Amino acid sequence: MAQLPSRQEILDWISENPTQTAKRDIAKAFGIKGAARIDLKRLLKELEDEGVLEKRKKTYRDPDRLPPVSVLLVNAPDADGDLTAKPLEWQGEGPEPTVHMVTRASDPALGSGDRILARVTPLEGENAYEARLIRKIGSNPLRLLGVFRAGSEGGRIVPIDKGNDKEWMVPEGATHGAKDGELVEGEQAGPRARMGLPKARIVARLGDPTAPRAVSLIAIHQHGIPDAFPDEVIAEADAQKPAGLSGREDLRELPLVTIDPSDARDHDDACYAEADPDPKNPGGHILWVAIADVAHYVTPGSALDREAKRRGNSSYFPDRVVPMLPDRLSGDLCSLHEGVPRACLAVRMVLDRHGKKLRHDFHRGLMRSAASLAYEEVQAAIDGDANDKTGPLLEPVIKPLYEAYAALKAAREARQPLNLDLPERKIELSEAGEVTSVNFRERLDAHKMIEEFMVLANVAAAETLIAKGSPLLFRVHEEPSPEKLNSLRETADAAGYKLSKGQVLQTAHLNRLLDQAAGTDQAELINMATLRSMMQAYYAPVNFGHFGLALQNYAHFTSPIRRYADLVVHRALINVHRWGKDGLSAQDIENLEQTATHISETERRSMMAERDTTDRYLAAYLAERIGQEFTGRISGVARFGAFVRLDETGADGLIPIRSLGQEFFHFDREAMTLMGSQSGMLIEPGMRVTVRLAEAAPVTGGLELELLELQGDKVTPGPRRGHGGRGGPRKSFGPGKGPGKGKPKGNPKRKLVRAKAKSDKVKRKITRNR
Repeated sequence: MAQLPSRQEILDWISENPTQTAKRDIAKAFGIKGAARIDLKRLLKELEDEGVLEKRKKTYRDPDRLPPVSVLLVNAPDADGDLTAKPLEWQGEGPEPTVHMVTRASDPALGSGDRILARVTPLEGENAYEARLIRKIGSNPLRLLGVFRAGSEGGRIVPIDKGNDKEWMVPEGATHGAKDGELVEGEQAGPRARMGLPKARIVARLGDPTAPRAVSLIAIHQHGIPDAFPDEVIAEADAQKPAGLSGREDLRELPLVTIDPSDARDHDDACYAEADPDPKNPGGHILWVAIADVAHYVTPGSALDREAKRRGNSSYFPDRVVPMLPDRLSGDLCSLHEGVPRACLAVRMVLDRHGKKLRHDFHRGLMRSAASLAYEEVQAAIDGDANDKTGPLLEPVIKPLYEAYAALKAAREARQPLNLDLPERKIELSEAGEVTSVNFRERLDAHKMIEEFMVLANVAAAETLIAKGSPLLFRVHEEPSPEKLNSLRETADAAGYKLSKGQVLQTAHLNRLLDQAAGTDQAELINMATLRSMMQAYYAPVNFGHFGLALQNYAHFTSPIRRYADLVVHRALINVHRWGKDGLSAQDIENLEQTATHISETERRSMMAERDTTDRYLAAYLAERIGQEFTGRISGVARFGAFVRLDETGADGLIPIRSLGQEFFHFDREAMTLMGSQSGMLIEPGMRVTVRLAEAAPVTGGLELELLELQGDKVTPGPRRGHGGRGGPRKSFGPGKGPGKGKPKGNPKRKLVRAKAKSDKVKRKITRNR
């Protein structure tokens, strides 16, 4: 094993190799592998904390040197007509370097005040650089993602975006060394031609399109999620300074704490609880919820605001986050880091001993988090296993939080929000981006506590704005349609349960149904059927209530770092309290309905991209287990086959109807069943099955399964139907070849692409009730 380099050796390498400063480049240079990479990461973090190195995206650099690609501001020409530029990213402690522009005949004319992106090279022995123009800011070329197909004179890029079959020609000198079949990122080269293929240059080679690090990138591009911030947005974010106490209440002595996942990079909400000293409220509690004051930095009409609105929300993938705001805000100025003063909007809520909110009031303040805690360590502390960090906080901070939560649980029971039991999958990745395990997230009381606090704060925000007559965006979740409710009732009847008719539907009625099925083999079926009956939650400037939470007044207030709707609510609160000029603008109010529609769509876009990414990761994880048997449950049926959710991973796969033999299967759309015309075999949601994994396509996320057992009974279907469909040619197996052992006709990957596309049409979208 290679020895860890010294601090000076690392600094020398970064200085000598300014374009190879990612952690993987440093590890490769010094031959560091395996567990030693953890020690390297620690050493780089120490250098970063000491200010010796600066982390810029995923690379490290000396803060006293300009990055190889820098944003510059062009100065007026000097007496000789030569151009110099001011570096906008200089953060060194010494004097600002001089940057000399080296112009080429093909470069556009540059003048004083132009902002440009340039490649800079240090001049030997001088505090100066040479810069060559890449482009003017604001003239970003069109980017595309696709598979490179090499040709005799360069090649072509075949886009992988759905619905886009327009190829791009890559000239011989613009291939960036890409190999045939590689996933590449390209950009438009020159103006769009009126005839012939448009030209592109390859700017990044991403390797095998089935490789782990390409999985989420494919979904991001396919669904049109913006993943690169415009230069003006980055410049605006970098220019922001921490908010001070001016015009704010000093909340720094209040021991607010953040409680988040252990790997969280940002912390946008904090809480604190104490017993209410008012003798008129015996057993009551005072609960504070403080949220990062994003509106202070992201003002209406700014570049940051336009980009945040365009994105609508952050998107989360197993290997990356596509944030709504640049890291300067989301990971720094708007993150409530431990021990650091941060601007916030806080709500103080008074609860009685039964968890009923008696009153509340909002504050614009400056807070300082007493601790950044993880869910697991908070739960361990309350369960009697406190660590060095949670031990001193147990009595003054953690126990009062749980006491307030105990009261809120009583109020929740009385309110009866929908109580679905749907475990969330957690995909664990290696440092190389490969799936190492697929588990289900544990739901701790600590998770439920913070969730309940946030729901109450959201209610308080909605109630305040309604009382003040302010425009706002509500989080709306309407009750199920009669058609969906009838479908749920039929499913319940078939499983032996009852959902009464002739009454105004309440979540309590659905909870009784869920409670009847709890702990039985039908529990998952009833939970999934109930979920499918739900309407999609959305944003609207009119209040239709939130059915799933059993709340009449509900708005999103608690996550303005990652949801634009919350930023709108923050601005509305600023307006009604007259806290400043950074509240809801007249244009914001005028466009509220369009904003609601847009961000509802961006939320659904992110959900689909996240789901597709999960499907691809699961397919890649299971691709090495083709031929193995799995247990699962029928999760849905369609004319072309049955969907199965596997117990072990929660992955969804398809049993194609052609794999069930030559008999005709009748599809009953209303009953959601498939029935064999000869065998009488009945396939319906909820049935237990044993299946064999036949195919896995990581590029599409498709899984093809073969049915082995249905409800414990062995299944021995006859010869498969051919690909010509009913009445078409038949495929039979030779001696000793049962289902799954012969080689079917056709392209299996193409079949999986089609199956995946059909699956996407019939699989229900999971409703984000919150």
